[in-house]
Amino acid sequence: MFSLSSTLQPQVTVQLSHIINAFHSLKSSVSSTPGRVQHRDQAPEQDVQITETTWNLRELGLTDLGVGQLDEIMNKLLPSIVQQGALPAPNPAKSPWKTSHSSTESFFHNKHGFSGGRICGASPIFCRQNISPLQTLHVDMQFWPSWQQSRGFKTLKSRRRLQGFDRSVESEGFTPSFMKNFLTRDKGQEVETLDKMLKTRNIPNGQHDAFKTGFAEGFLKAQALSQRTQEALRRTRLILLVLLLVGLYGLSKTPFLSGLDSAVDPVQMKNVTFEHVKGVEEAKNELQEVVEFLRSPQKFTVLGGKLPKGILLVGPPGTGKTLLARAVAGEADVPFYYASGSEFDEMFVGVGASRIRNLFREAKGNAPCVIFIDELDSVGGKRIESPMHPYSRQTINQLLAEMDGFKPNEGVIIIGATNFPEALDNALIRPGRFDMQVTVPRPDVKGRTEILKWYLRKIKVDPAVEAEIIARGTVGFSGAELENLVNQAALKAAVDGKDMVTLKELEFAKDKILMGPERRSAEIDERNKRITAYHESGHAIIAYYTKDAMPINKATIMPRGPTLGHVSMLPENDRWSETRAQLLAQMDVSMGGRVAEELIFGAENITTGASSDFDGATKIARMMVTRYGMSEKLGVMTYVDQTKQSPETQAAIEKEVRILLRDSYERAKALLKSHTKEHKNLAEALLRYETLDAKEIQMVLEGKALQTR
Repeated sequence: MFSLSSTLQPQVTVQLSHIINAFHSLKSSVSSTPGRVQHRDQAPEQDVQITETTWNLRELGLTDLGVGQLDEIMNKLLPSIVQQGALPAPNPAKSPWKTSHSSTESFFHNKHGFSGGRICGASPIFCRQNISPLQTLHVDMQFWPSWQQSRGFKTLKSRRRLQGFDRSVESEGFTPSFMKNFLTRDKGQEVETLDKMLKTRNIPNGQHDAFKTGFAEGFLKAQALSQRTQEALRRTRLILLVLLLVGLYGLSKTPFLSGLDSAVDPVQMKNVTFEHVKGVEEAKNELQEVVEFLRSPQKFTVLGGKLPKGILLVGPPGTGKTLLARAVAGEADVPFYYASGSEFDEMFVGVGASRIRNLFREAKGNAPCVIFIDELDSVGGKRIESPMHPYSRQTINQLLAEMDGFKPNEGVIIIGATNFPEALDNALIRPGRFDMQVTVPRPDVKGRTEILKWYLRKIKVDPAVEAEIIARGTVGFSGAELENLVNQAALKAAVDGKDMVTLKELEFAKDKILMGPERRSAEIDERNKRITAYHESGHAIIAYYTKDAMPINKATIMPRGPTLGHVSMLPENDRWSETRAQLLAQMDVSMGGRVAEELIFGAENITTGASSDFDGATKIARMMVTRYGMSEKLGVMTYVDQTKQSPETQAAIEKEVRILLRDSYERAKALLKSHTKEHKNLAEALLRYETLDAKEIQMVLEGKALQTR
């Protein structure tokens, strides 16, 4: 648009095309020349087709002006200028420059298709086929190129200028129709008063007060609702802000944002000493020198000696490795740092290495102290080259560097515990790192007795209970399993409403751990129950009358776990090695159940209940032939991998195993035939009482009557 200023007030901004159309309309009306214009600088007449919308003087707000005033305005807006000759058109043949069809010398030429005094510019692509009104005005009035287009944008300033326009002079005849909506669009809607609303809605006079009262009540209720809504919104914003702060605080503690958690705070183990560790005397003796070093390191440095930097505790789960590490710190009264190997394993790269650095940094600052890393194999496993985990070795490399970087006698002892020492990296267990290895085995019968006595002190137990009896029947139990046994017995006594734990509850807990809970809800018919009673009686008869068999502890036909009954043996002591006679006796006891079924019910009525017995007997016979050298035909030679042996050797092994199993079956058969009466009495007692202990079994086999329960 062009900005045109005149003496008229107020100033109005009108599009140039509108002015041109109005001028053409005015010119046509004065000269009465319709639709054709004679150009001064053109020899022939050229028709001008006006395609823009024609605006009259009324729409421009110029109806009140006379012809003389219009001439004056035209002279001021477009003054007459001395006609100058038209510029010669350039000769493309003589010009060294090529014609550009992309743009012309001015923006004006691009938009209107001509510039200066020429009808068409140098670029023919911008030439108009029909002469525009602006071009006609330019030719007729000798319009110079000094008229420049004033391009602009609607800004706040222009809006304020329009808003400050004196609306009082605005009239229907002065303001153009296309300006009315633009000038009045910022006017706000007139607020409707209450009295006016009463009139417009035709409310009767008698209901005016009721209408005003209802309007006021509605306003107050809406205001109260708005206030409650605002208060709820403020509370919601406050809650969201608190949750956001809590979330940001939690994220700041994550390894991704905070980097990596710091080491664990030390713990003082004053209440844990070697007195609390039972059943591992050898391990305590080996760790005693570590305690002495932590108490008085000068005692060792004077002689020039130094203790190992790391101690590796190796043993099955539940044997007391963690308790031993705590006892070392408690005996020496030094800070104890605990960390699990899984804590160093994170999805973020570098987290594990950073945690190890922090752990050792704090430990060195509080030396002397003890660092205990449980499940060391999860962080110190053998290093492998894996494209899936290219940074998996950073943690163990940092651990190796920290342990190797210790100064001599720095006062920091690191203790590691693992169940799989073979999985550890060789660089971790070399001398200078974990160079001292302490084995923590399962306790023997003496150790189990001490552990049971220690835990039995913590519950109310019958003074007649002998811990040695329970210890003899819990071969292979770890310290944690013995603690669980005592706890299960206490729970059983509480369920039965007893005041103290007796041997019966302890035996019940042992059987539950070994064979599973009782299945009293299982409905077993009389025939299967009778077969089970004779089956278990056959085991008991062979065990009782075989010289080298283990003593009987209990016989029962109460279903437990997957079995319908069982006979438990109670060794007098732990067996570190077994003789050939003891192995053959175990095979004979295993065969007693199937032999009893065959003798009592016939070969056609034998059952599948002896499958587990045959598994045990076959395993013993095969070990005797292939591992123990107890076969006269194959001699003292081991056959670990039978698949690598020749077919002849494999056949010989199978033949020897069959001979051992057949001989065992025949011995059990002969023994049961010779004690048919005792076999029958024991089976009837089991059918009546379901469970018999060692003393009751002995009374039945000796022909004595049992006391009524």
